[in-house]
Amino acid sequence: MGALLPWIADAFVVLGVAVITVGVYGMLRMPDTYTRLHAASKAVFLGVISLLAASVVTGEPEIVFRVILISLFLLLTSPVSAHVIGRAAYRRGERMLAPDPVDESGRGGWGASER
Repeated sequence: MGALLPWIADAFVVLGVAVITVGVYGMLRMPDTYTRLHAASKAVFLGVISLLAASVVTGEPEIVFRVILISLFLLLTSPVSAHVIGRAAYRRGERMLAPDPVDESGRGGWGASER
């Protein structure tokens, strides 16, 4: 089992890098701010969890502790920053590029006149 652990850690690293790469591609290809935020925040969350799993598999306490701290920071700040950016875009009046956008906030935003 000991000889298999580096391979498992490598698989988690490759998975994490692949997820983050797909997120970057999504940010480049998505049409509006809201879908870009979705791609970015999901990629960070899933990629960081995979990299955290890789560090746990290695078993070195110093590395695991540092990666846990970094992961906690990213997992706490990524959704908050995505929410703040999305809210700022909404307040600025940036429209969602969807076939039938509906503003469900009830504040008379960009979708209120289209109901």
